[in-house]
Amino acid sequence: MVLPKGEQRAAWLNDETASGKRKRASTIYRKLDAAYPEATVALRFTNPLELVIATVLSAQSTDATVNKVTESLFAKYRTPQDYLASAPGELEKDIYQTGFFNQKAKAIRGIAQLLVEEFGGEVPGTMEELTRLPGVARKTANIVLGNAFGIVEGIAVDTHVHRLSYRLGFSDEKDPNKVERDLMALFPKVKWFHLTYLLIEHGRAICLAKAPKCEVCVVNQICPASRVPTSGKKRARRASPRASGTARTRRR
Repeated sequence: MVLPKGEQRAAWLNDETASGKRKRASTIYRKLDAAYPEATVALRFTNPLELVIATVLSAQSTDATVNKVTESLFAKYRTPQDYLASAPGELEKDIYQTGFFNQKAKAIRGIAQLLVEEFGGEVPGTMEELTRLPGVARKTANIVLGNAFGIVEGIAVDTHVHRLSYRLGFSDEKDPNKVERDLMALFPKVKWFHLTYLLIEHGRAICLAKAPKCEVCVVNQICPASRVPTSGKKRARRASPRASGTARTRRR
């Protein structure tokens, strides 16, 4: 994940206390929850294996494309053994539209092989076991655990969650695992699962990577990266580049 280059945030973020950040984060969560009450995983699946495969395919692709591909893929491949039995080049052709099909096919076959050899052909239900599967890191494991098993151990950090976490001042980290750590410390566990999908929905609809629609954003008055004027206390605390030294200010 590459953070938006040259993107500035308001100077008041540097002075925000830990309790102030938690309070602001809670307000942001509430506003996003009101804006996206139906936020949920967009990938279509009927069992844990399908969700693992769909999440692997979603890398550098769109959920819409993945759902289109998996509609026929999941009818053809129903078990790990089915993936292993595919002829050379067959699986690659079946997932071609998702991009990076050679790497993804290799990962899928590796997943299928390990599931057959060590897990009786079933997708395991723990973070430790899931992250042993080829191509499965914490993001994918969190998605599978939360949606297929109802287990919440962390927060799935995809490109949208990472971008918004930086813009909203929740985390400055570049490593998704460290972003996840910061989010877990900032929000109560009961909100971890839903937070991922609130940030994803907002990232897709409003907080776009290249041209965020700050003027219609429901949290633009408490977002340090907002490109619209703020009012009240936050406005008074903004500083010019000279006055704030190394502090970063928002871009107008």
